[in-house]
Amino acid sequence: MQQHTLRTALVTGASRGIGRAIARRLAADGLLVAVHYGTDGAAAQETVDLITADGGRAFAVGAELSTHEGVLLLVEGVRAGLLAHTGGTGLDVLVNNAAVSSSGGHLQDETVEQFDRVFAVNVRAPFFLVQQLLPVLRDGGSIVNIGSAVTRVSLADELAYAMTKGAMETFTRTLANVAGMRRITVNTVAPGPTQTAGLTAAMAAMPQLEELLIAGQALPWVGQPEDVAEPVAFLASPAGRWVTGTVIDASGGTYLGPKR
Repeated sequence: MQQHTLRTALVTGASRGIGRAIARRLAADGLLVAVHYGTDGAAAQETVDLITADGGRAFAVGAELSTHEGVLLLVEGVRAGLLAHTGGTGLDVLVNNAAVSSSGGHLQDETVEQFDRVFAVNVRAPFFLVQQLLPVLRDGGSIVNIGSAVTRVSLADELAYAMTKGAMETFTRTLANVAGMRRITVNTVAPGPTQTAGLTAAMAAMPQLEELLIAGQALPWVGQPEDVAEPVAFLASPAGRWVTGTVIDASGGTYLGPKR
């Protein structure tokens, strides 16, 4: 592949789970992927190694996104990595996947510190990451925000987290209008329960959980990270060029209502 034709992507929170699946899927489409991680550099390197073993290209870059300084550090790291690998700093795809859900959950259990952290990572960081990277995002590029099905249902134990994902849906619609003149598409992909490490541990501790989750879905299996990565890859490809400002539900039909 010629250097000038090499497309590039940044996937935040790509050391494991959904982010890792997205990074691998984009790399399979020929993109050079910047694999962001917050604290687990070894896990991010595993993602890079998996990509290179499959014949793709990737590099890892670490930054803690709970602070604005961390966002700026990530921007610097991505630009340096792109320059080293391609000779330029142009970016084609930005996937805002990194998020935290660890807060008090219920209204009465929330603390100011937990609330601020979940909004800092889930909302403030992607907002300012877009602000910093939009100038180097190539015309015709793509921004994909990873949302959640919790924005269309009521889950009392995920209140603050759900609010952050609602904010990102609003960000998606407005940013699509801002970036559209440059043919940049902006969309949200919203997963439901997905079998990452946390859910796997929960199912091991509660054997009936898998059955309960499937009972609340239209499709009869627990979502896999790859099930989320596929629509992201579509939106990041030329095939998704006419889709912008929308939310694609990738939840297997979670909480659609009674089946009978």
